[in-house]
Amino acid sequence: MSGLTIFSDQQPQQPLWQSQDAQAIQQQLAQIGVRFERWQADRELGDNPQPEAVIAAYQHEIDRLVAEKGYQSWDVISMRPDNAQREVLREKFLAEHTHGEDEVRFFVAGAGLFCLHLEGKIFQILCEKNDLISVPANTRHWFDMGSAPSFTAIRVFDNPEGWVAHFTGDKIAAAYPTLD
Repeated sequence: MSGLTIFSDQQPQQPLWQSQDAQAIQQQLAQIGVRFERWQADRELGDNPQPEAVIAAYQHEIDRLVAEKGYQSWDVISMRPDNAQREVLREKFLAEHTHGEDEVRFFVAGAGLFCLHLEGKIFQILCEKNDLISVPANTRHWFDMGSAPSFTAIRVFDNPEGWVAHFTGDKIAAAYPTLD
C-alpha cells in the first residue's frame, strides 16, 4: 500500500505525519508541488509484459500528461533482484541529488521509495503499483529500490537525454529509513 511519512530534516527518528490514504498523500504532496496520482491500465498486461505492451496499456495517461506538461519521451525500466548492477545502482540512487527536469515515474509493478528534502522536511513516499509521482525539477531527493529490487516503471522525460543527476554531496539519506 502506498504511503507517505514526513520527518523533520533534523530528527529522522520521529515522524511528524504518516498516511496510507492516497487522497491524503496527494493533498500533502500537492502543497509542495509534487504530483501524485493513481493510474489504471486500459488492458490486462499479464506477467512480464514487454515494454511496448506496458506503454500501450498506459498510453492514454501518458498522452494526457504530455499534453499538459510537454514531456518529450518515455520508456520502461524494470529492475529485478538478480540484476548484477543492483547494488551499484542502489548506492547511486541513494545519494541525494537533483535534476534539471521533473522526475516522473509511474509504477506498473513493484515498489520504490522516493525521499524528498525540502522546506526543512523529508517526505518519504512509498510508491507501489498504479502510483505516479512527479518530483519537480531541482528538488533535492534520493530513491531507494531496496536490496532486492523488483519493479517495473514508466519513466517520462522532458530532456531527450533521459536521467541526468546533479549530486549534492549531502549524506542526509543515510540518516533516514530505507525501503528494507
